[in-house]
Amino acid sequence: MATGARHPTLAMGDTPRLGRRFYARYTPTVARELLGCLLVRVEGKKRLSGIIVETEAYRGSGDPASHAYSGKTRRNEVMFGEPGHAYVYFTYGFHHCLNLTTEREGIPGAVLIRAVEPVEGVETMIARRGLEDAARAADGPGKLTQALGIDRRLNGEDLISSKRLFVEAGSGPVPVGTSARVGIKLGVDRRWRYYVKGSRFVSRGRPAVAHSQNP
Repeated sequence: MATGARHPTLAMGDTPRLGRRFYARYTPTVARELLGCLLVRVEGKKRLSGIIVETEAYRGSGDPASHAYSGKTRRNEVMFGEPGHAYVYFTYGFHHCLNLTTEREGIPGAVLIRAVEPVEGVETMIARRGLEDAARAADGPGKLTQALGIDRRLNGEDLISSKRLFVEAGSGPVPVGTSARVGIKLGVDRRWRYYVKGSRFVSRGRPAVAHSQNP
């Protein structure tokens, strides 16, 4: 069932960057409301950006699909810290994944950014991916990090103050679809994948299961 995501809360001041309070909330809510916002990566004086069109929520010790399910480790410690930081990990020996931390400090939560619609620096993004079609340049968690130049060097980056990585507010509500998350074997009952309905920039990943309603 589709519903409209609310317009995100703006940070203090003149910048449209999302503030700390936006992230310090229930993870699925943040995941839904990140849709339509602009993920920005700055390299030198150049901005690369994309509209967030697909996310997944992962939440703490009660979520068996979460990295934090078994407790705090060196790898996942960013999830237990202050909300509004980047949690970047390397997976399958092949690509990086970008997550944005949520909840209050001490409660591990993070939103996986699964796909973006390229907006700024499109030529750079498609060149990095070896493609000509912008729709396929960042339609997956590993693809978008490659396109935007995001790796473990940005793990722990503060999205509120960083000059290298942050999220700007969207222009208004977008049509939201939900499903089970992709590529998991546990926690398949939770419909915590959110995507912009009708967007051709959403990933082609298949949800683990399909359900008719949220748990």
